[in-house]
Amino acid sequence: MKTKITIETIVNTTPEKAWHHFVKPASIEKWNHASDAWHCPKAENDLNEGGAFSYTMSSTDGSISFDFNGIFLRIIPNEYLKYKIADGRIVEVQFIAVDDKTKVVETFEAENMHSEEMQRAGWQSILNNYKKFTDES
Repeated sequence: MKTKITIETIVNTTPEKAWHHFVKPASIEKWNHASDAWHCPKAENDLNEGGAFSYTMSSTDGSISFDFNGIFLRIIPNEYLKYKIADGRIVEVQFIAVDDKTKVVETFEAENMHSEEMQRAGWQSILNNYKKFTDES
């Protein structure tokens, strides 16, 4: 059984707006990076079950780049997103209304190359950038 890692944040908006910024390519390009040394110059997705996505992750100096891609498996707008990334790992994201805010809970299957702590920190950093962007938008 694969190890699952869960991260979360609370954004200061409705589930509808939280969802919008999580799935719309123009928004994804603004927040999808773990540090200021990286950015996401291109994001494309077909937001349908069975639809594909591809997000280009690149160092800001252009020396390193890769595509984070996969297939959407289950979509419940404003509530739940499940997808499989290219290496076969599953990711699930929940959007839970809490008063006038939204709790975003992301659970992903860990890979074997990096420590769980490193993976948790990297994914949480990206989710923190999502929170910052969403709260300021």
